[in-house]
Amino acid sequence: MQNLSDQPCLIARSLALVGDAWSMLILRDAHARLTRCDEFRKSLGIAPTILTRRLSALTDEGLLEKRRYSERPPRDEYVLTEAGRDFLPVLFSIGAWGRKHCNKNGVTRFFDVETGTEIDPVTIDRTTGAPIGTRPIRIAAPE
Repeated sequence: MQNLSDQPCLIARSLALVGDAWSMLILRDAHARLTRCDEFRKSLGIAPTILTRRLSALTDEGLLEKRRYSERPPRDEYVLTEAGRDFLPVLFSIGAWGRKHCNKNGVTRFFDVETGTEIDPVTIDRTTGAPIGTRPIRIAAPE
């Protein structure tokens, strides 16, 4: 398979960075203020080797930043960068799709801390104001 990061399509390039489920779940947990390897492992039930590779990749791609919080023993935490923080709407869009098309029994819900209201994301086109997916699209090759 051709390297997605070389594709002209920004969807393909973005998927090259965060296209696997573990990476997206790590970013979800980072948004919930988890920062340490043991917290990610406990939340996700992920193998340590997979977690280490995903954290390294997310750090290399600029979605997470590694910070030392203990010198003895040496321990690092992972915090969201601006790019990582900007990924939250993508995660909520995936969740909204799942709410519509997947089994809804026993699912996690997300709430705004300040208002206490459940988050109900809508993705709209800034120019037209139309919800994405309600109008036909055209894909144009790069110039």
